[in-house]
This record gives sequence, C-alpha cells and structure tokens, in this order.
Amino acid sequence: MSRIDYDLSKIKAVVFDIDGVLSPTTVPMSEDGNPARMVNVRDGYAMQFAIKHGFKIAIISGGTGDSLLKRYNKLGINDVYLGAGRKIDILSSWMEDNSLNPDEVAYVGDDIPDYEPMLAVGLKVTPRDGAWQLKEIATYISPVDGGHGVARDLLEQILTVKGLWMKTDNAFGW
Repeated sequence: MSRIDYDLSKIKAVVFDIDGVLSPTTVPMSEDGNPARMVNVRDGYAMQFAIKHGFKIAIISGGTGDSLLKRYNKLGINDVYLGAGRKIDILSSWMEDNSLNPDEVAYVGDDIPDYEPMLAVGLKVTPRDGAWQLKEIATYISPVDGGHGVARDLLEQILTVKGLWMKTDNAFGW
C-alpha cells in the first residue's frame, strides 16, 4: 500500500533535482569554493534498480561539477542536465523526447526553481524540508529531509505498486 495519493501504476519516469533532494541543503564547502555534496546510498540503489526495470530517470539541477555527472552516470542515469537555468524548458524537451505524458512523470524538487517543473507533471513531490511554496502544490511530501532518502522513499513505493520491489531475481544485488 502506498502513502501517496496518486495512481503510481501510471508512473514511467522520475526527474530529480540534486541540492535539497538527492543531497542535503547544507553541505560542506571544499577549499576551491565548490559544495562537497553528500549522497544517500539507498537513493542510489533505488535509482539503479528502477532503471534496470525500465524506468526513465533524469536529473535536472542548477548545480555543476564532474563528480555529479560521474555519480549519476555510474548509476545508469544518462539524462543528467547540470547548470540548468530554467528547468521547465529542459523538462519539457526531455518529456517530449521520451514521449511522456505529464501524468506518467514524477518530479522531485525542493525550492523555487522546481516550482514550474512540478506544475508540469502529474506527481509532484518535495522532501519534508522543502520550501513551503512547493509543499502547497505537492501531491506528496516525503517524510524525510532532502538528502536522506527521498528518492528511495518515492521509488520504493512506485516499484512496490508495480510489483517489482523485492519481487525479482535481481532485487538483492547491484
């Protein structure tokens, strides 16, 4: 049973922001002035598992850095858009390129740059510590803060509804 009030069986794709969603909003700064982002390994497991089961996953972030691209490419995510100015433009093109209807897409964001993209999809998700403006439009507010398992929370529920979570031979390994 899902905690999300949405027909999760429709979801074919999930788009994630990085800062405040896949990493915490507060991160240490490296000596060169760039954020040293943390990642949640359970998020990573769920993302690579979803991809192996045919889900489309994209990252759209204003953040930049080779380490981000390497991290998400290693998980099998090829649609990684960094340095994104206006995210809605990238999201719209990505959805069109992948023949996705809005009701088939979930978008997970935490702050004002994610507002427009969230309005463009069926399932709007924000972490527990997301901006209040996003909480007002969210279909689902995850019970965890950004960087602490938001992707795992969402993907586990979607995959469970579809009968895929812990139900296949390859569910127990990377």
